[in-house]
Amino acid sequence: MRQDGLVPGVGQSPTVLKIFYKDGSVIVEKEIIFLVDDDLTNLTVGKNILSANYMVLTMNSGEHLFAMLEKMLPTLILLDVNMPEMDGFEVIERLKGDDRYRNIPVIFLTGRNDEESELKGFSLGAVDFVMKPFSPHRLTRRIEAHLLLAKQKMELRQFNSDLNKIVNEQIKSVLELKYAIISVMSELVESKDDSTGGHILRTQLYVKALFDGMKRYGIYAKELSEYDEELAIRSCPLHDVGKISIKDAILLKPSKLTPEEFEEMKKHTIFGAQVVESIKKKTTDSTFLEYAMDFIMGHHEKWNGQGYPNGLSGEDIPLLGRIMAIADVYDALIEERPYKKAFTHEKAVEIITEAKGTHFDPKLVEVFEKMHTELEEIARGNS
Repeated sequence: MRQDGLVPGVGQSPTVLKIFYKDGSVIVEKEIIFLVDDDLTNLTVGKNILSANYMVLTMNSGEHLFAMLEKMLPTLILLDVNMPEMDGFEVIERLKGDDRYRNIPVIFLTGRNDEESELKGFSLGAVDFVMKPFSPHRLTRRIEAHLLLAKQKMELRQFNSDLNKIVNEQIKSVLELKYAIISVMSELVESKDDSTGGHILRTQLYVKALFDGMKRYGIYAKELSEYDEELAIRSCPLHDVGKISIKDAILLKPSKLTPEEFEEMKKHTIFGAQVVESIKKKTTDSTFLEYAMDFIMGHHEKWNGQGYPNGLSGEDIPLLGRIMAIADVYDALIEERPYKKAFTHEKAVEIITEAKGTHFDPKLVEVFEKMHTELEEIARGNS
């Protein structure tokens, strides 16, 4: 026969003493109680009372208690109030201030019936007071009651933890489904306009790069901090979703659009907004769709107010729209279209730089100028 004291790592479950047969089956399983008192008589009496049902480890000071806690966690602590150097109140303050120990129930041991001390002890987190000298029956019953309560609390914490995992998995599953639907919708739009293959993925990567650049150079830092960046970047593929409502004769025209055709093409922003509004009516989770709306309605607006659909200017244009404006135009410039050949990266940078303060937000163009080679690398890797 052998005995194993199972010692978990710091912050894990309380230690349980198990005694085994040679075949590995458990003979006795005892919960561990720490008894802390500077009086040897109290330590001896307490241990004698409890040893039949518990593994009792005795310590004569708060320092010895904390040294032992580094090795194992008890199920319960019996703690003397009046001790030299570090009294019981100081000890429990340290216990409750440490995430590793805060859930261990503490019963104070006291030789005086002092209401003020009891109130202070309860306010610091003690679960009970037991008077000395010990009454074996009362001490045992109090410990049984609090161990049962501690077990129920632990089971409840575990239940809540398991429930949170289930909920988080469900949320993750719903988000993945939502992102998959968005991806399919975006790909459907892109497949209709076969002249812009890869545009949606590239612009998403450009937007991500511009976000990173803005953070790096401290541009619109306050505004950026208010966004859920991952959610915003996930939503930007919807910026052209309204093109699904544009006639193929216009969308696929292999030459420059007439003024009338261009007016029709401009309506894709309105159509896109209508799609998003329709979805918003069927869901309570609107942040993602609000971001998408900013991309849809803002990416063709111009800093000088000469864009569409609303002729907004300056910072009245949503920040996400101003970011997408640069990403969208950069991609359109460097990619070949039926009505134009692809510009070089250098020429695209020149065109965007020249439009600083007219078409584009000047602060964002400054970011673009500092990091345009990153966009070029994205374009090369995703063309």
